[in-house]
Amino acid sequence: MAPARTARRAVALGLGVLWWWAVLRLALEPGAGVIEGAVAVGGWGLSVLPVHCVPRRRAAGALGAGRWRRALRGPERSPVPNRPDGR
Repeated sequence: MAPARTARRAVALGLGVLWWWAVLRLALEPGAGVIEGAVAVGGWGLSVLPVHCVPRRRAAGALGAGRWRRALRGPERSPVPNRPDGR
């Protein structure tokens, strides 16, 4: 398990260095091009992914399935309204 963790950290570090290289080259080099821009934008796009999400069933305070459907239908109605005069 330790070699796999080390490999993942090495890959993450390498990708982070590549991203910073692209960002700094875009900011400091007047001749930076499309490749650096693509790497920078791609890395930023990955950073906004919701990677810390859990399935809805396991989330704290999760609401049941069908909640929106029931809310849009409105309150449940009985077929015969209850009238105080018995009609």
